Amino acid sequence: MLGSAGALVTATLIAGAVAAPSANASAASGARHGQDREARGAAIAAARAAKAGIDWQDCPADWGFAKPIQCGWVSVPLDYAKPYGKQIKLAVDRIGNTGTAAERQGALVYNPGGPGGSGMRFPTRVTNKNPIWANVAKAYDFVGFDPRGVGHSAPISCQDPQEFVKAPKMDPVPDSEADKLAQRKLAYEYAQGCAERTGKAMLQQMTTPNTVRDLDVIRAALGEKKLNYLGVSYGTYIGAVYGTMFPGHLRRMIVDSVVNPSKSKIWYQANLDQDVAFEGRWKDWEDWVAANDAAFHLGTTRAAVQAKWLELRATAKKDPIGGVVGPAELIGFFQSAPYYDSSWVPVATVFSKYFAGDTQALVDAAAPDLSDTAGNITAENGNAVYTAVECTDAKWPTSWKKWDKDNTELNKDYPFMTWANAWLNLPCATWPVKQQTPVDVATHKGLPQVMIVQSTRDAATPYDGAVELHKRFKGSRLITEKDAGSHGVTGLVNPCINQKVDDYLLSGKLDAADVTCTPHATPKP
Repeated sequence: MLGSAGALVTATLIAGAVAAPSANASAASGARHGQDREARGAAIAAARAAKAGIDWQDCPADWGFAKPIQCGWVSVPLDYAKPYGKQIKLAVDRIGNTGTAAERQGALVYNPGGPGGSGMRFPTRVTNKNPIWANVAKAYDFVGFDPRGVGHSAPISCQDPQEFVKAPKMDPVPDSEADKLAQRKLAYEYAQGCAERTGKAMLQQMTTPNTVRDLDVIRAALGEKKLNYLGVSYGTYIGAVYGTMFPGHLRRMIVDSVVNPSKSKIWYQANLDQDVAFEGRWKDWEDWVAANDAAFHLGTTRAAVQAKWLELRATAKKDPIGGVVGPAELIGFFQSAPYYDSSWVPVATVFSKYFAGDTQALVDAAAPDLSDTAGNITAENGNAVYTAVECTDAKWPTSWKKWDKDNTELNKDYPFMTWANAWLNLPCATWPVKQQTPVDVATHKGLPQVMIVQSTRDAATPYDGAVELHKRFKGSRLITEKDAGSHGVTGLVNPCINQKVDDYLLSGKLDAADVTCTPHATPKP
């Protein structure tokens, strides 16, 4: 039954494509007209922001940013096609350059990724005296912001925050069709919750192109003719789209750990690619744990460490540890090891303690803090923005048959993250607002040379993404950290990379050709 329905849909689509060129042409011209209106709206909003500037004040006490960091607001249109319509306020913060007035080169604006991440902690790299950024801080004001929908910037929500952190959640790996049906129901309810709690008008405007327009308005409000930008993870996609939409407004841009900007990858395929890369980096970590068996006592081979992981998983499935840590919570905690090298030791230590008889360490590390209202709101908000942007940015498959087939196949060889990632993204299959067409990332007149930084074993943004953006941005330079896999390279101590970042941001200097750097130091237990 399902098979024949699928075949019918395909046949209709093909016939429709042949029979109705005029409808398609008018749709394309309608889309172009919409983009023109939004481009005009963005110019109007930027001009308004340039005039208004930012009224910098001490940050509100409960934001957690002490002097000399200052905070302010930038107003942007909810819908850029209606620049005089409803406005929303974006939270921004900054710390001035630490050098002289003569050394100052403007503002460096930062986005850490997500979708759903806040950049507001960026100025603390200066107050915390992070040595990696000391030279750049002499020349630049460090500016962070909460993107639309995030944190203090008209925050959105899809679910009651207390409900969102409730544990234990259902095991992501399904044992039966009934399990899959239950997860599909949860995903559908979550998508509906986004519409109900956020409102469709706001949800429809939660897109990467709008965040990019917001970024250009922030540039104008800062009084900057051209933007200096550092984007990590999803922040690289914001950068790629900014470079495409506002090439002449860019001065310098570093993108670090790159989302593949190909329209065919945004976002369904990108998430499938992640599952493969996560498995590879998970194995790297298991190899390291095995090599350090003297410290962790979890086995001297990858297979032995994996057996311990499966044993822990099975125990938590049968009887959640401490009543709250089931397989879903374990994935939530353990995935930070393939994400970040800085998590290798902490995760392995908790893992080791568990098998030495200390279950409390695992509960403390992996269970949500149900008492932490502010943290719960932040976690729920981050997930809501992640979902809203990815689901609204692009068209997703609506056929459960396709999701089921793709993820069942992948799970055979890449089981660590596949099903957990599928359920996270499944609300996009029944998304309640119109899904957009991604921007075609490309080089346009005025685009300066862009620096691309990437490790070869990155789990969250596989290396191919950096190669793809490098091809699309003519004149860009790709700095590869070989045989490393931490997500976010520019924040790590690696003199080869740190020096190139300084050279580029301080003097605009890039190497004559792409560069390969040796990996940063492997963590030690």
